[in-house]
Amino acid sequence: MDKLTRNILIVLALLILLTPLGLLAAGETFGEWSLEGLKERIGYVPPGMSGLSQLWNAPMPDYGIPGLGDTTIGGTIGYVVSAVVGVLVCIGAVYLLGKLVAKNDDKE
Repeated sequence: MDKLTRNILIVLALLILLTPLGLLAAGETFGEWSLEGLKERIGYVPPGMSGLSQLWNAPMPDYGIPGLGDTTIGGTIGYVVSAVVGVLVCIGAVYLLGKLVAKNDDKE
């Protein structure tokens, strides 16, 4: 593993480990409101949001891990798992995009 890759992985690991710091913040996370919370904030629910709200359910609502309940350790583990999944999805997308671009370069 070259030095640049190692340094990038170290930074990503540190950021993943720091994600539970969000649990220390007071209040809700910006933009992660339920339909009821949005209605309280702005007075109504946009029709597009209410129509599409049942289309998708988060696999880990509120970053909770099934079985751990609403505990501090459960939230901490949920944040870290969510960060790891997000990083893996991003790395996978960049990898596949790179393969696609390299494949197109070979054709030319």
